[in-house]
Amino acid sequence: MTQSFLSALLGAERPVIMEVKSRDAHGADLLRGRAPGDVAAAYQRAGAPCVSVVTGRWFGGTAAMLDEVTARVDVPVLLKDFVTRHDQIAAAARSGVSAVLLTAALLPRESLHGLARACQEHGLTPFVEVTRADEAVGLPDPQGCVVAVNNKDITARERDAGDLDRSRALLPAVRAAGTLCPVSASAVSDPATAAGLLEEGYRGLLIGTSLLRAPSLEAWLAEFDAHRAVSTEAAGRSVVPLTVDALSILPHPAPVRTTATTGPERPAGPVGEAEAEGVPA
Repeated sequence: MTQSFLSALLGAERPVIMEVKSRDAHGADLLRGRAPGDVAAAYQRAGAPCVSVVTGRWFGGTAAMLDEVTARVDVPVLLKDFVTRHDQIAAAARSGVSAVLLTAALLPRESLHGLARACQEHGLTPFVEVTRADEAVGLPDPQGCVVAVNNKDITARERDAGDLDRSRALLPAVRAAGTLCPVSASAVSDPATAAGLLEEGYRGLLIGTSLLRAPSLEAWLAEFDAHRAVSTEAAGRSVVPLTVDALSILPHPAPVRTTATTGPERPAGPVGEAEAEGVPA
């Protein structure tokens, strides 16, 4: 097993989860002839602390993509797919990944919390994706979870442009829920935007389409680093990663209960893969 996903992200100077995805939500080819393993290896060479692999069918993903990526990289890997059952968690652990996506909008609260506990029992980081403040409340061992705000609309199969104001609005609630690692995910379209989200307080970013479409990964990351350097210099401080040793001693606010005001009703029972087909991972 590689270093844990959570500790790798918190300890990174450039906390960007770089994503391998076959196509975008509109069906456009993102790999453009590149092998998934080659893309992941390029991410690792560029300094990615973690890599994400989308195996969900709406983005053209396959189990073979995951196998290819885990065989090529030594950094922690996040599995992004419809995960609704405990046997999927066990299979993910056997596959060599370090984290598993749990989409709160697809799961009743009890099922979400049970799957998060199952991840932790298997030594995996629960990567809990939320779109509302209440979805982050009450997670088991929240300091051991990544909580990611999805800036896109999953009810529209993520075909919208995305709303970064969602990340800005939900950050206080996500922090208050207890995670050490709030992440802004999806719709992070350029280096300046990415740097700005970290400046506002996010501990990590998940970026896929923008990196996959970039003419040069190295140039994209260099511009990102330059924006971060300007913002940290202006603030009179340096970027200091959170060390793994600090995790057990950092003070953290107690979870607070928040009442949802928007968002679709949750299904009454556990969501099966067939029920989730209309919503991408």
